[in-house]
Amino acid sequence: MQHSRAMRRSVIAAAVAFTATLALAQPPEGQQRRPQLPDTGGPSATYDPLKTFAPFQMPQTANIYRSGNGAPGPNYWQNQADYEMHASIDTATQTLSNDETITYTNNSPDTLNSLWLQVEQNTYRLDARARNFAGGSRRAPADQFTEGTVFESVELIANAKGAKPEKATYIVSDTRARIDLPTPLARNGQIKIHIRYHYKVPGRWGGRTSVDKSRDGYEIYDIAQWYPRMCVYDDVRGWDTQPYLGNEFYTEFGNYDYYVTVPSNMLVAGSGLLVNEKDVLTKKQQDLLAKARTSDATVVIRSVDEIKDPNSRPKKDGTLTWHYHMDRTRDAVFSASAGFVWDAAKINLPAGKTALSQSFYPAESADPDAWPMVTEYTKDTVENFSRDWYPYPWPVMTNVAGFSSGMEYPSMVFDGIRDKGKGSFVVTAHEVGHTWFPMIVQSNERRDAWMDEGFNTFIDIYESDYYKNGKYAPKRDGEYAPGPDSPADQIAKVIADPQAPTILSRADAIREKYRHPVTYFKSAEGLWLLREDILGHNVFDRAFRKYVSDWAFKHPTPSDFFREMESEGGEDLSYFWHGWYENNWSLDLAAKDVKYTDAADPSKGAKVTIEQNGQLVLPAWVVVKYEDGTDLKIKLPAETWLQKAKYDLALPTTKKIASVTIDPDQRIPDSNRSNNTAKP
Repeated sequence: MQHSRAMRRSVIAAAVAFTATLALAQPPEGQQRRPQLPDTGGPSATYDPLKTFAPFQMPQTANIYRSGNGAPGPNYWQNQADYEMHASIDTATQTLSNDETITYTNNSPDTLNSLWLQVEQNTYRLDARARNFAGGSRRAPADQFTEGTVFESVELIANAKGAKPEKATYIVSDTRARIDLPTPLARNGQIKIHIRYHYKVPGRWGGRTSVDKSRDGYEIYDIAQWYPRMCVYDDVRGWDTQPYLGNEFYTEFGNYDYYVTVPSNMLVAGSGLLVNEKDVLTKKQQDLLAKARTSDATVVIRSVDEIKDPNSRPKKDGTLTWHYHMDRTRDAVFSASAGFVWDAAKINLPAGKTALSQSFYPAESADPDAWPMVTEYTKDTVENFSRDWYPYPWPVMTNVAGFSSGMEYPSMVFDGIRDKGKGSFVVTAHEVGHTWFPMIVQSNERRDAWMDEGFNTFIDIYESDYYKNGKYAPKRDGEYAPGPDSPADQIAKVIADPQAPTILSRADAIREKYRHPVTYFKSAEGLWLLREDILGHNVFDRAFRKYVSDWAFKHPTPSDFFREMESEGGEDLSYFWHGWYENNWSLDLAAKDVKYTDAADPSKGAKVTIEQNGQLVLPAWVVVKYEDGTDLKIKLPAETWLQKAKYDLALPTTKKIASVTIDPDQRIPDSNRSNNTAKP
């Protein structure tokens, strides 16, 4: 997700350009050396190998639901929530009303005596917990609030032929509601919850859901977090009922049918597939939409000039009902406006499949370098991520310019009206990238935000390299502190800050100052290090793809990720989990005492002493530069420091050395680069 224009510049983790890192990760034939590890030196005052290489205690234990190899276990289960909704917007009062039926299936081995719902519109109430929460970047202003969700009726319908609705007993607690069940819901049991409610749509201050006017006076409704939805009941905690304080979502997967009734002059962009396009589009728009489904070039379905043309709508007055459907999703959202431009193009997916990329935006966003490019950015992002990580699973990917900018949902994202140029590409790639994390692989964002923000930021790095051969690369839009420092040195500053939280902190406990540096930046850099320096491209890609495939449409925990990367990567990564995720340990490698084996004859080789002065361990490149301008690259594996803090590295040289430097390309976050170079 994104938050503001300033934060948009800092959302994507700094990263070394892909082409440069690949060249260093795979040095020329004959130049790479894996040094012998003689028994020299032991622990130092600043480095204890027994601490770094201690066994890593996974946060969650392996069991029949979650296997030791990181994949779902033989008895893995998750519950399902299907939704049918009939919503309408009263534009005179800016009120949304909804008639909602949830069909909830209990696939767990447990009998449930109550049900929990998320009621997130209550975050806009005056008495909401989020208003008193010290963190949270999207809290409503102190003088602006709504009544939240106003329940008109809540009924339960048993899964039995002829069962009649029964009035439910329920209690609302902040952004949650508990429904007591008169008859417990057994395993494989099913029950329907019928809810009628309404709420006042908050203004622009609503953040993730809002209404306001575009420059030409048309209202844009961005409708998200708009319906009571089931909390997750899982094998880790039972009901996971954390209140909504600012970090995002944890929801059940299911199938959605929803209907939105609005004034007939409005277009409605929604998650999933538009089912009744013949009812809500003109014949011309239907034909252009069909053309877009087969066109790699962007097709304009409704132009700027047509916004004020009543003939661009199939009905001149009254209302129209838009019907959307989406399967196997964790959420659904929509936007509505009479002032939308609409364009679309075909997305090419693996195995010859296709989907549709489309954009909706107001006239003020129609600058050629702005929103008319977004459908192309979206198309490129979906195609590349589908090839690299997992095929895009839905028929449409929609991007909307509105006032809830920088926010992601399944099959649809909201971005900023004034986005353009590189900024537009960056935010599009990031928000669309969230399709994979957490819309397909749904981690618990309220507890482990790093598993969606960081993972998505990581894959964004490569999308910048791909698009038009790196037109907007490298992605180094985010800095922890101003200055020309490399990405690794930016991370070193994060790690060195004694107040910085660790990655494995509870998401809501991470202060805004550290949210991007830790949740996005450090998490993404961890995956980058795994791919580029620890496991290598081939091993990492196979392991990461298996993780994505195994947990697609499921709920992985941090332990599942750690286990799968170790099992499929073939490495004990305890030292890395300890240093990078569980702690903010610093790294400081020092080079000293370059000496020839025979001072009178450089052709007999040399050695350099490498010292480990920090607690964080990472593989590192040592580059020997010769006086004749050539060089030799040697990679020190993490195991170099398994028993000691000092290592005499033999240099198989045959000519005079100019210098020996640790990590000259600044790939790792060395906290003190002043001691990285030594000379004979």
